[in-house]
Amino acid sequence: MKLLLDENLPKRLKNDFPEHNVYTVADMGWNSMKNGALMRAMTEENFEALLTFDKNLQYQQNFNKYPIPVIVLDATDNTYHTLKTLVPAIKAVLQSGLQAGATVIQ
Repeated sequence: MKLLLDENLPKRLKNDFPEHNVYTVADMGWNSMKNGALMRAMTEENFEALLTFDKNLQYQQNFNKYPIPVIVLDATDNTYHTLKTLVPAIKAVLQSGLQAGATVIQ
């Protein structure tokens, strides 16, 4: 699966998903891109999901316009140490088959 880590996530989180093709926003040269433009770029580049710490994204975007599922990580902070604990839940969601829209993982 081709996944994108939003710029608000630690880059090394991608190493926890060796079974997927994981890119960061920086890898793609998409730093500071607005959310709508980011979703369009992801669609054009055939990404299959976005992982983000942006809890407001699900309220700011009309997901009917974009076929890309968004996984929102809801934790006390966005440090690698904290988010690493969510990796098993993220993997379970990825394996269950994603649909467009937002999925929140706590």
